[in-house]
Amino acid sequence: MPPLNSFVARAGLAVKAFAEASSDLLIQPTLRLGVTGLARSGKTVFTTALIHHLVEAHALPAFAPAQEGRLRRARLVPQPDDDVPRFPYEDHVSALTQDRRWPRSTDRISQFRLAIEYERASAWRSGPATLMLDVVDYPGEWLLDLALIEQSYTAWSRATIAGTRRAGRAEIAAPWLAMLAGLDPAAPLDEPLAERASEAFKAYLAALRAGPESVATTPPGRFLMPGDLAGSPALTFAPLDNLPDTLAADSLAGLMERRFEAYKSKVVEPFFRDHFQRVDRQIVLVDVLAAVDAGPAALAELEEALDAVLLSLNIGRNTILSRLFAPRADRVLFAATKADHLHQTSHDRLDALLRLLVSRAMRRTEAAGARVGTVALASVRATRETTVHEGDARFRAVSGTPEAGEQVGDTVFDGVSEAAVFPGELPARPEAVLEGAVEPGSLRFPRFRPPLVKPDALGRPGHLPQIRLDRAMQFLIGDRLA
Repeated sequence: MPPLNSFVARAGLAVKAFAEASSDLLIQPTLRLGVTGLARSGKTVFTTALIHHLVEAHALPAFAPAQEGRLRRARLVPQPDDDVPRFPYEDHVSALTQDRRWPRSTDRISQFRLAIEYERASAWRSGPATLMLDVVDYPGEWLLDLALIEQSYTAWSRATIAGTRRAGRAEIAAPWLAMLAGLDPAAPLDEPLAERASEAFKAYLAALRAGPESVATTPPGRFLMPGDLAGSPALTFAPLDNLPDTLAADSLAGLMERRFEAYKSKVVEPFFRDHFQRVDRQIVLVDVLAAVDAGPAALAELEEALDAVLLSLNIGRNTILSRLFAPRADRVLFAATKADHLHQTSHDRLDALLRLLVSRAMRRTEAAGARVGTVALASVRATRETTVHEGDARFRAVSGTPEAGEQVGDTVFDGVSEAAVFPGELPARPEAVLEGAVEPGSLRFPRFRPPLVKPDALGRPGHLPQIRLDRAMQFLIGDRLA
């Protein structure tokens, strides 16, 4: 971003932050929570479950305001940002409770506001109060684009091409690399050729996402989820090999570089400036089990991706001045999702593995003055625990309704029948997972349907079971309801 534009953008952000913080301090207390995570980490389910439990006033033993009886009510109210789509809570909770299907993954940014009415716990200022909770849900595919802000086109091209040499990627990358080999960066500018190169690169990214490394984290994220930008020049570029030190403006490389910079300035930086940097609290959801199942290479890639995401966050302890002019996220929670796929005896091991993966990011976060935590949770619990007997052997298993087409061994499930599945166990020492102690594919994590939830005698919505969602809520917002 040119210096003048950067200064203007930062000044605009400061003015917006000042207005929001002034309103928070003087008019209406407000907390802005960012829900982030890589693809298929469970952001939509987490956000839906958070609203559901607050609005329906369900029992939440680890959430102090609810446990102490101080939570009066929570209600959805109009959101503050008119240019951001509303989070479709009603559709998502209907999908979970009536259709017993998981909501569609996040494909655009969305927002909702909850007015939480509660009784203060402090004796010196007891009485009713209201907290406005603004939650912003981000598509996971956009997150790693934040790392592009500081990268040049040449550096990004080299890193992306080097990534094809990672274990298991050679076959997936072969069609794209074959085309890449025939491209001359110094060739005259050729728009149709640039489009073909871009399409070949996008096909490679899609194959990565669909392949065994389903946690693949190669940006740009909007290439797989373009929305209203589909076909635009800002989304029509690709890496090139053997780039010269200087890229001529009228060359193929010059065209690619110009569009790469347009992608950063028109797509990535506005998202970062207008949404990502304005949060007070942050939860980062992580599908650790998918990475474990894919093997050590996928876990190493996940570790790098999480580190890159945290480097992009504006984290630290807030002062009155920073709250007014440059707000920071003062609490960050890392959450390993889908804990219900494991027996509870492995939940602590899942948490320990997550802590290992984010240890570098946690140290940086704490050094900046922010509070940081980890938790293994299931925003909506799809299974219950059971024991499987095979002869004299007993196995700790989970039972639920696998989705139609899911397979364990030779058994293919019909989406109706319940089944008990022994998922396997994580090693007691988390480092052993990174060292390859768990063979890829040796654990069993079929996708289960949401649980059967029946309304009560008065026709009120049933209770969506959860694992440690209440603990996450306490860490993220409990202190602001004290």
